[in-house]
Amino acid sequence: MFCYYMKYPSQFTKLFFLGITLLASGCTQVSPWERGTLAKPQMALDPRPVLNSLNAHVYGSREAASGGGSAGGGGCGCY
Repeated sequence: MFCYYMKYPSQFTKLFFLGITLLASGCTQVSPWERGTLAKPQMALDPRPVLNSLNAHVYGSREAASGGGSAGGGGCGCY
């Protein structure tokens, strides 16, 4: 099957550069007075790394395995 975009490379090129432009428009400079707000613990991807590490350790100890914290199944099913 022949791809539509391969038939008209100029349209594909236009769409490609439009997509790159839209993605790049989300990048911005952070002002010095805004950095304090972004440095708050609530803005972190993992706001409580020590507690989450402890919970992962407890989970791994119960399941007698390590890793795969987001995958379901396995073990005795008591957690």
